[in-house]
Amino acid sequence: MAGRGPADRAGAVDGDPTAQAARTGTVSPTDGPDGPDAERATLRLREPAPAHPAPTGPGRPDDPPRYAPAWLRLREPADAAARAHDLLDPLRIRLANLPSRADGLVVHDLGCGTGSMGRWLAPLLDGAQHWVLHDRDPYLLHFAAVGAPRSAADGSRVTVETRRGDLARLTPDALAGAGLVTASALLDVLTAEEVGTLAAACAAAGCPALLTLSVAGRVELAPAHPLDAEITEAFNDHQRRTGLLGPDAVTSAAEAFAAHGATVRAHPSPWRLGPGEAALAEQWLRGWVGAAVEQRPELREPAGRYLEERLAACATGELRVVVHHTDLLALCRPTGGSS
Repeated sequence: MAGRGPADRAGAVDGDPTAQAARTGTVSPTDGPDGPDAERATLRLREPAPAHPAPTGPGRPDDPPRYAPAWLRLREPADAAARAHDLLDPLRIRLANLPSRADGLVVHDLGCGTGSMGRWLAPLLDGAQHWVLHDRDPYLLHFAAVGAPRSAADGSRVTVETRRGDLARLTPDALAGAGLVTASALLDVLTAEEVGTLAAACAAAGCPALLTLSVAGRVELAPAHPLDAEITEAFNDHQRRTGLLGPDAVTSAAEAFAAHGATVRAHPSPWRLGPGEAALAEQWLRGWVGAAVEQRPELREPAGRYLEERLAACATGELRVVVHHTDLLALCRPTGGSS
């Protein structure tokens, strides 16, 4: 999930991105992050470290923002390659059975960041779509609005609006009229209570939810290293601090949606990082090890040597990394009908 920290303005595009999007017809000028819809009900986005942090080194106080646009751009191709296409057919079948709307399918993208989920999914679905992009960071909402896709798989129009907010919960009213809820890298940085609130809101709206790229708590590195398991365990503990779900998120979410009568499907969606993804692997390594050291300060010295070795292997193209995630599709019962 994106948009919890201050933005890295070094990646800004020229001019006002929301104004540019308005001129292209993809977003109304009044729907931008500073317009009347700015504080519409949305999901609270807090300040925990992300599941895929990108700091400059273990535990450094001057680390850059973890959700800077540059980091989100770097990971977007790996995210797109990892997401589970096997969940798209059951999603399409459910969407085809929903009542048609004059403005097409309404999709709410929670914690949208720079809009990578929409850029991946909108061109894979037929029919007109209207994406409602939720994030607390107005700067990331600018990027999401400008970079939104313009057309669906069949050439139908895709439009967007942005909603900025920092509320304590997702309300059913926020999803009024929704045909689909999406999120990427979100579940693992929520608490069980927040996941329950999300499931209840989707169930009340009667809309499916496609929630991708939740960390699974497993990492494979080749060649292997004696510290791999200890770093992984410390990182997982870091993800669970202060009541966050971390690698337990998909199980918790599946139970929460099932409790509301939803049919739930899960599918692996691993990052597979080799020499062609060296830049992403390097930044991921720095953040992964940094979070482990933050959780267990006694690891600082051996983890520092570990990181140096891993970065050297990454630079020479010798390192392979698989970061396991899980995608979840929850088919909530349509309101007024059966699933």
